[in-house]
Amino acid sequence: MKGLKIIYQHIINYLRTKLSRVQLIMLIATLVGFVSGLLAVLLKTLVHYLQHWIKEIPVSRFAYLLFPAIGLVITVFIMRHFFGGQIEKGIAMVLKAIARKSSFIPLNHTYLHVATSSLTVGLGGSVGLEAPIVASGSAVGSNLSRISDLNYQERTLLIACGAAAGISAVFNAPIAGVIFAVEVLLAETVVSYFIPLIISSVVGVLCSKIILEESSLFNFVLKQSFDYKNVPYYILLGVLAGFVSLYYARMFKRTEKRIHGWKLNGYLKALIGGLLLLGIYFIFPPLFGEGYDSVKLVANGVLNTFTDNTNLFSALTDNWGIIVFTGLIVLVKPIAAGITIGSGGNGGNFAPSLFAGSYLGFFFSKMLNSIPWIKIPESNFSLVGMAGVLSGVMYCPLSAIFLIAEITNGYELFIPLMIVSSISFFIVKSYEPYSMETKKLAMEGQIFTHKKEKNILTSIRLDDMLQEKYESVSTEEKLKDLVEIIKKSEKNIFAVVDSRERFVGIIELNDIKQKLFQPDQFDKISIRSLMKKPAATLQHDQDMHSVMEKFDITQSWYLPVLNKERKFIGFISKTKLFNKYREILSSQGDLYE
Repeated sequence: MKGLKIIYQHIINYLRTKLSRVQLIMLIATLVGFVSGLLAVLLKTLVHYLQHWIKEIPVSRFAYLLFPAIGLVITVFIMRHFFGGQIEKGIAMVLKAIARKSSFIPLNHTYLHVATSSLTVGLGGSVGLEAPIVASGSAVGSNLSRISDLNYQERTLLIACGAAAGISAVFNAPIAGVIFAVEVLLAETVVSYFIPLIISSVVGVLCSKIILEESSLFNFVLKQSFDYKNVPYYILLGVLAGFVSLYYARMFKRTEKRIHGWKLNGYLKALIGGLLLLGIYFIFPPLFGEGYDSVKLVANGVLNTFTDNTNLFSALTDNWGIIVFTGLIVLVKPIAAGITIGSGGNGGNFAPSLFAGSYLGFFFSKMLNSIPWIKIPESNFSLVGMAGVLSGVMYCPLSAIFLIAEITNGYELFIPLMIVSSISFFIVKSYEPYSMETKKLAMEGQIFTHKKEKNILTSIRLDDMLQEKYESVSTEEKLKDLVEIIKKSEKNIFAVVDSRERFVGIIELNDIKQKLFQPDQFDKISIRSLMKKPAATLQHDQDMHSVMEKFDITQSWYLPVLNKERKFIGFISKTKLFNKYREILSSQGDLYE
C-alpha cells in the first residue's frame, strides 16, 4: 500500500508540471469516479450473490429467515475485531468530516462499509446499500485528494465526486448522482463544481453499465403516460407521503435508539435483533433484505398475489387482502430498518424509503381503484410514491425527482414527481428542520447547514483560535510579581488562579496603570485586590456559535477559556476570530479563479 502511494504521488507531482490546477482536479475526479464506481459494483455484486445463494438453499422454504441473525452477528464480530467496536456510518459521517475534520475521512472507510453492509444486507438486513456506498465513495475522494496534496475546498469537492459516482453506479442515474452530491453534501456550491461532479458521476455509471448485468440494475418501463386528470390524486399522495415520511423517521429513530440502548452483550443484541426480524419477515416476506425485487413487482404493477404465511389476510378478499398487506408493510418497514441498525448492522435508509414509498403509492392507488368510478395507474403512483417518501425521509426533493425520472428512462412523470416530492418535503420541513440522520449533529453545530455564516463558524475550532501561551498569576502573589511578568510580556490581560491552579479572575493592564507608577506599593498590593471577574468564560469544547454569542453579549475583545476542572487554558481574541472568518470566506472561490 505504501509503495502504491509513493508511485501515485510521483505521478501526481509529474502531472503538476504538465497540467493546470483545474486540469489536475478533473483528472483526479475521473479516478475518484472510477474507484467509487468499482466499489459500488463490488458491493452490489456481493449482495446479489449472497441473496442468490440463500435462495438456492434446499433445506426448507423458511431457512432464509435465520440468515439476518447470522449476518448481524458476523457484522458485529467484524466491527469489534477489526474496527474497534464502533464505526461512524453513512451520510452523517461524511457531513461531519466535511464540517469538523477538514474533509479528512480515515482510509479504512474505503472498505469497512463494503465488508459490513454487504453482510448485513446480503444476509437479509432490512436496510439499503446507498449510504454505505456514499460513505465509501466519499472516503475514496477524501484519501485520493489527501495524498494529492489538495486543499480543503478541493478535498470537499472530491468527497462529493465519490458520493455522486456511487449513487449513479447503483441506480444507473448519473444526473441524480450529481444532484444528490450538491443537495445533500455540498452546503456551498459554485458552477465550476458541476464539471468534476459530472465527470465522476458518468465514470461511475459506466462502471455499472459495463460490469453489471441489466437485471441487476434498478430500472422500470412506464406502462401508462401521465394524465393531467389525476393531478388531484397526486396532490393527495404528496400529502400522505409527507406524513408517512415523518412517521418513518420518528419510528426508525425510536426503534433504533431503544434497541441500541439495551445493556446487553453485542452478540446477544445482534441475535435478538435477528430473531425479531425473523418474526417480521415470516409475516411480511417482502421486507427481507433491500427489497428491490419486491419494489419492481409493485412499480411494474404486477403484484396480484402475495405470500400469507400466517393466513391472517386470507379472511379478506384478494383485493382487500393486498391493500391491507401493502399498507401494513409501509408501517412496519421503518421498524425493521431500525431493528437492523440498532442491533449492530450497517446500512442506510435510502433504499428503505424507496421501498416504503413504492408500497405507499401502490396501497394508495389500489385503495382508490376499489372505488368503482376511479381508475388510476397503480405502477405510476408506486413510482411517484417512491420519490415522495425519499424526498421526505432524506430531505432531497431534487434528487428524488431526477432519480425516478432516470430509472423510468424518461421524463413522462416529471410533473407528478415534482408535485408529490415538493409537497412531501414541505410537510416534513414544517415539522422537522433537519433530517433524522443529521438532526442531532446539526443542533450541536457539528455539520454544515445551508446558512453560510454558521457553516464558517462550524469549520473553526476553538482550540485553533486560542492565543499563544498566556502567563497566569496566583492570588497569593503581590503586584511586584505581576510587574515582573509584565516586563517580559507583550500582553495587556492576565489570568489569575488560586492555590489549586483554578481560574478565579483576570487583570487588565489598563485597570492597574496608576498603580504601576507606585513602586513603593508593589509589596503591599495583593493580586486578589487587583483582579476582577471576566464578563464571561468559555469551555475548551464549546462550539463557535455560542462563542460568538458570548462576544456579542459581553462586548468583550478577550475571553478566558477553561477546561472541565476550571483550569485556565488561554484567551480567545475576537480580532483573531474575525480574521479567521475573513480568511475562510475569501478561500471559498470558484475553481477557475
